Order: sequence, then structure tokens, then C-alpha cells
Amino acid sequence: MAARDYGQYCGVTRALELVGERWALLIVRDLLVGPRRYGELAAGLPRIPSNILAARLKELQGAGLIRRVPRSRVIIYELTPYGRELEPIVLALGAWGFKAMGDPRAEQIITPDSMTMALRTAFRPDVAASLPATAYGARFGPAELLVRVDGSTLDVRRGDGPVDLAFAAGPEIRRLISGELSPDRAIATGVVEVLRGHGRLLDRFANTFHLAA
Repeated sequence: MAARDYGQYCGVTRALELVGERWALLIVRDLLVGPRRYGELAAGLPRIPSNILAARLKELQGAGLIRRVPRSRVIIYELTPYGRELEPIVLALGAWGFKAMGDPRAEQIITPDSMTMALRTAFRPDVAASLPATAYGARFGPAELLVRVDGSTLDVRRGDGPVDLAFAAGPEIRRLISGELSPDRAIATGVVEVLRGHGRLLDRFANTFHLAA
């Protein structure tokens, strides 16, 4: 149970008591991508102190949002069904926060899990349903993702594989996703570097993943 108590009988208040502590919702965000070991959670949140991570995991477990599961001689953390109900809330919060992101600061990074959730937030299944199935290899700094779009289905996972277009980008990929930069301009200015495949497929990517800034 989270330590914070607002002293009000209200659903919003209760939600904040459960996931409103610092780092809690980011732990949930990463677990929405998939189960994680303690070390994997720590690596995905490089600024979180170890005592805070341990405390948040204990609180989230006590609230029934996550559980510890033994797997192949290690303990992993995963969301419970109740915890997974936070997914549309986290995606909506990501879309809302996207409007106020502004330009990235030098010390800000992209992690594989944060970018996975960003792509899930920006995904437009109605648009994708009318486009050919496409696989993208997306490199965001150290984060390498294999992004497969097949109709209205999106699959994002770490690693590589056969793709139609491979590209590299940094935090300024936001400018492509927001429509601030056209795909051609994103390539010309170096915001996106095409590694393999034809650059015209970046138009398809930009149509498939879009958030208004």
C-alpha cells in the first residue's frame, strides 16, 4: 500500500494513492511491455535509487497491481490483471504528455520500453488496416526494436530480424511522429537515418504512427 494518504474518499484520490508516488507509474509502464527481473527494471529506469525501486515494487505488490513470479530460477515481476487495466490510462497519459514534451534535453534518453510504449500510444490501427503489412527495424540510441505492423495489429519487441525498412533516430523522432517534419525532411535534416530499405517507406511509418503535438 502506498504511504501517501490524501484523506479524501474519491476514485481519483485512491488511484493516486496507488500509483501516484514517484517512479510508480513508470514501473507500470515498463511492465506493460512485459515481465521484468529486478535488474531489468533498474536498467530501464537508470536514475531510480535502488531503495526506491524496492519500495515501489513492494507497494505495487501490496496494492495487487504486480506480483512476483519464480521463472527459471529467477524472480520476475509482472502485472496482475488489475494492473494491466492501467494500460489505456498509461497510453492516454502518454498522448496527453506528448503535447508538452518540447525539445529533448541533452541528458534525456530513450529506453526500449519507453519507446515501445510511445509507439503503442502513437499507433493508428484504422490507418494501418488499409496499408500493406510492414516490418521496421528502429534504432533509438541503444534501443533496437523490431516493429511489425500487420493490418490493425502492432507487435513491438527488442532485437532485429527481416525488415522492409531499418532506420536510426534519436529523441527528435517526436518531430516526425507529430507531423512537424515530413519524412523527406526528417531524412534530409538527419533526424532519421535510413539504414536499410527504401526511404519512401518512412512515409508509411509516419502515417501509421502519429500523435498531434
